Amino acid sequence: MPANGDLYVLAPGEGDAESDGWVSPRPVNEAVGAAVADATDLSADDVDDADAYVDIEQIETLVDGGDDEASLTFTVEGHDVTIDGGGHVTVDPDE
Repeated sequence: MPANGDLYVLAPGEGDAESDGWVSPRPVNEAVGAAVADATDLSADDVDDADAYVDIEQIETLVDGGDDEASLTFTVEGHDVTIDGGGHVTVDPDE
């Protein structure tokens, strides 16, 4: 299993709406923190590393599995965070 900083997922670029279609590969911890901060009133500093909320091995298995339809959802500071098989991170801010 790679160190958390070596596992990359896709997150919307800073300041860009996800609907713009622009995404950037980022280390999983950075991507989750930024996605939660972008979708809520939290700052990235309020969010612990992803492994505090989910087993990083599960994310690695998901993104290495090749099934873009598969997903993994976990809770970060009261918000549902979903990573799909393509490595895209989304946050439901309404929790």
